[in-house]
Amino acid sequence: MILLYRRAVLFVALLATACAGEPPRPAETASRDASPAEARPAVLLVGTSLTAGLGVDPDEAYPAILQEKLDSAGLPYRVVNAGVSGETSAGALRRLDWVLRQRVAVLVIETGANDGLRGLPPDTLLANLEAMVARARRETPPPEVILAGMEAPPNLGARYTGSFREVFPEAARKTGAALVPFLLDGVAGFDSLNQADGIHPTPEGHRRMAENVWPALRRALGAE
Repeated sequence: MILLYRRAVLFVALLATACAGEPPRPAETASRDASPAEARPAVLLVGTSLTAGLGVDPDEAYPAILQEKLDSAGLPYRVVNAGVSGETSAGALRRLDWVLRQRVAVLVIETGANDGLRGLPPDTLLANLEAMVARARRETPPPEVILAGMEAPPNLGARYTGSFREVFPEAARKTGAALVPFLLDGVAGFDSLNQADGIHPTPEGHRRMAENVWPALRRALGAE
């Protein structure tokens, strides 16, 4: 268990380093005046390069795999990939108004790796997560919210890493949002599930990420 944790935090450190210099990539989102096919309520995924699917075909990224699962289960929702490489939690919060310009049933928030790279205070990450949940709940009707947890890189010391690790569970407790404890569980640190850079997941790694999110998503949609 200790070895797997160390591999996971090393993976996150490399991931954050790789994403730090990448310019944000705006995600395509549907408006409230969408076509009938796009009028289905959205499962909106706000995140970093992990959600954007850096280095894989868009159809192989975990948001697309979640769409496959929804379709196979006969659930009438569309997945919207609002991932932006290199983004911090502050950036995600700033653009939340824009990506919520559609009918959202479930909001999945994946952020934090780049906050850890920059050594930003865990309290700031917590505040940003709480603010994102609060903003989402001002929608009518409010979406269900899922927080996809992340680990901090180890280079800033045990105290910082420990504080960071508590952010997502605490945000879930304080807001009542659902929690995926670690999005990269079973992926981080495994060479066979990551691309040649050792950082970004392969298509199979994205499938594992989708499996990590799927139970929480089913519960949020009342499909269990």
